[in-house]
Amino acid sequence: MTTDAGASPLDVEIGALKGGSADLSQYAGQAVLIVNVASKCGLTPQYNGLEKLQERYAAQGFTVLGVPCNQFLGQEPGSAEEIAEFCSATYGVTFPLTEKAEVNGDGRHALYERLVGFADGEGHSGDIRWNFEKFLVGRDGAVAARFSPQTEPESAEIVAAIEKQLG
Repeated sequence: MTTDAGASPLDVEIGALKGGSADLSQYAGQAVLIVNVASKCGLTPQYNGLEKLQERYAAQGFTVLGVPCNQFLGQEPGSAEEIAEFCSATYGVTFPLTEKAEVNGDGRHALYERLVGFADGEGHSGDIRWNFEKFLVGRDGAVAARFSPQTEPESAEIVAAIEKQLG
């Protein structure tokens, strides 16, 4: 696995869910929580917590960025329109979503090439383990923290990490 440790994940090109570029450079100077998401996963209710983080911290220079991924038991099978409708209607999601992307394997998107080398609190680095694995990119554009899929978005651990980046 080759990663450019000095390069920010926000320098990568990725499409927006509804077409065009997601233009990650617009988030330079902000804290960004990047999460691989899925609509048909046992962890899908985490969309609630992610949206609450978005609402709570957006005005302070923070955003959640959802990256739909269908690599884990086909739990994100929908089209862009279906994903957008599900997220909006079911969870009231207002944070941006990218196009569907692969997070592991030979087809791993460049965004995840720049994320997977960072270890979480338990020392796990490398492949994404499941839907809803979270990476916090700091205002400086560098990965500041990684959280397991089971870590709830509003956990004390994630909130503290976000607030440290915004402070």
